[in-house]
Amino acid sequence: MSINNLVTNLSRLTIKSLPITRWVHSSNPLLFKTTPILLGEPLKKKKRMDPAIVRAREERKKKKLEKAIRKLEKHARKLKPIGECEIPFDLLDTLNERKRSLPALSSEILDKRALLEKRWANYKREQRLIDVQMLDRIQYSQQRALDELRKESEELYQEAIQPDLLLMPYKVEGPVETPPIENYKSPDGDYKDVSKVW
Repeated sequence: MSINNLVTNLSRLTIKSLPITRWVHSSNPLLFKTTPILLGEPLKKKKRMDPAIVRAREERKKKKLEKAIRKLEKHARKLKPIGECEIPFDLLDTLNERKRSLPALSSEILDKRALLEKRWANYKREQRLIDVQMLDRIQYSQQRALDELRKESEELYQEAIQPDLLLMPYKVEGPVETPPIENYKSPDGDYKDVSKVW
């Protein structure tokens, strides 16, 4: 096969005649493949160290850990700060500028407000009393009508005391009851831990 034939076979015009496959990119494939770069190098020789230096380093690490443990034990009883309860410093600095001094209310205004509150309380009490009396009248007249109906016909009375299901239609479709799946491990949802670490 000559080079011209190879070039014409792999030219951009003939690539479309190749078997259709799903490409990740939107441009035409050039059918080049690359291999990963392997960065291998020989292992370094371990240097022989003086045992006293190694021991001193381990002692330093041990002391550092003990110091960190003591510090944690010292601050163990302190409560974690709540960020929402802390007031920003820029607000604390401008606290005096933000304070409002309201004028003192006169005794006439205070008396008017107290009288208005009493009048409102009386109005709401009378309104409630009227509502309760109306409900009592309705229940009494209903019971009297049922008693009269019972005197006329027991059959009609039993029909009358049945609840009307079409008055307030109520339909519920809930999940069906299924037996639990054996050895089912419920999946733990993905969440992002944003808790602070002290």
